[in-house]
Amino acid sequence: MNQFRALWRQRVVNLLKSCAVVTAAALGLAGCSSIIDKHVEYSYVKPDSYPVLKAVGYAPLSSQPGSSDSEKMLMAIKVSKLEAYRELAEQVYGHRLSASTTVQGAVAQNDGLRSQVQGLIRGAKVMKSYAVGDIYTTELELDMKRVYDLYIGEVKPRKVERVTYY
Repeated sequence: MNQFRALWRQRVVNLLKSCAVVTAAALGLAGCSSIIDKHVEYSYVKPDSYPVLKAVGYAPLSSQPGSSDSEKMLMAIKVSKLEAYRELAEQVYGHRLSASTTVQGAVAQNDGLRSQVQGLIRGAKVMKSYAVGDIYTTELELDMKRVYDLYIGEVKPRKVERVTYY
């Protein structure tokens, strides 16, 4: 019986030693990963081509509020510029549409359509602003190269070129 206990003790001790070696090796390897440092080289991604978006806004001069022709002209200038910006926002962000139709007795009773545009336009340039008859017109241009340059100033898109471990 004593021989059995001695043999059993020896096996337990060997097992504990093996566990200690495995644990030490695992901790040693895990510890090395925090010692190893790396250097990452990036390259910046640039598009191949840049589109130029154009928009035109119109405003009737005679319909503008104001007591004189010059006040109506100033309001028409503002309105036509806002309409041109709205058209640019539509091109960049798209429309949000809601529609509803009420049908009663197989006849449309109420038909409605609502459109909404929301967006931020940066970098647009007024190309022309002029009156033709009773309509004031503003032409805008949005060069996406300019938008890209504005964007790059804030966020630098990049891709990993090479990683060096040492």
